[in-house]
Amino acid sequence: MFKKLMLGSAIGLACLVGLSPAAAQDAKASGAQDWPTKPIRMIVPFPPGGGTDILARLVSSKLTEAKGWSVVADNKPGVGGTLGIGEAVKAPAEGYDFVLGQKDNLVIGPWLYKNLGWSPVKDLTPVAHVAYSPVLISTSVDSPFKSLADVVAAAKAKPGTVTYGSPGNGTSIHLAGHLFEGAAGIDLVHVPYKGSNPALVDVIAGNVQLLVSSVPSAMAQIKAGKLRPLAVTSAARSSSLPDVPTVAESGIEGVAQFDVSTWYGVMAPAAVPAPVAEAMHEAVNALLGSDEVRQAIQKQGAEPKIMGRAEFGAFLKQDYETWKGIVEDSGVKLD
Repeated sequence: MFKKLMLGSAIGLACLVGLSPAAAQDAKASGAQDWPTKPIRMIVPFPPGGGTDILARLVSSKLTEAKGWSVVADNKPGVGGTLGIGEAVKAPAEGYDFVLGQKDNLVIGPWLYKNLGWSPVKDLTPVAHVAYSPVLISTSVDSPFKSLADVVAAAKAKPGTVTYGSPGNGTSIHLAGHLFEGAAGIDLVHVPYKGSNPALVDVIAGNVQLLVSSVPSAMAQIKAGKLRPLAVTSAARSSSLPDVPTVAESGIEGVAQFDVSTWYGVMAPAAVPAPVAEAMHEAVNALLGSDEVRQAIQKQGAEPKIMGRAEFGAFLKQDYETWKGIVEDSGVKLD
């Protein structure tokens, strides 16, 4: 009876800390049952203030609050976000270094930049999928385009005359525009900028006809009545813009299955102890189940989404392989 009670207590404790009984036994065998014993670093591959930084700091602060861990966001920007990923790859695999990666630097960057020296599939461990965010296609309120169908009609009437601005060559946002051109059978003129804000300014001024951006980048000007949202590129509508149709709902021939979104997830060095990765996975998933955290993520124009670790790993691998062909087809290469 005593042994049964002890086993039951161990199982209960494992559930409380977010581990299965089997994972708890693995943790004990590996010495990870005492983790964490020092601060955990959450690498942010972009500068402070951007969407990735806001999301990483939200996750870090809420983990600290909910678990009593010390999780500290550490900005390591550069080379399109791949520098911070590279730092995570090289970090000691002891469970104290994680990175909030995203589609741009995990599955697109390796095909854009030469000699990065790492693979997201081989050199990192997927820990927890956090959220996804649709790309938004918008225009000035003074534009004659009232719908995405109007854009396609104009582009077909005069190929190569309709322009769109993006945050830069090779970003997932630029490539979402490229994929839309192919699906709709049109030829748009891409105008790359160094970030979404200068592109937005030119669209409002009428210098460029369309803005392809993240939802948060355009939201303030939409609310101010200066931008007209035309469509989001995800399969489902954005909770931030519920009245804006998806590309697939636009009635345009060839786009019925269109679904292009960026996504965010917590990654760790490849050799991180499995029980530690599992504990972090369960902790992040618990946050995503909180109404407060879900609403905070949606406020940033993203949609929380929970995946199992194996599911996230398979998703990462498939997305990585898929985007190789997309990047090659776009012709974009960066040093």
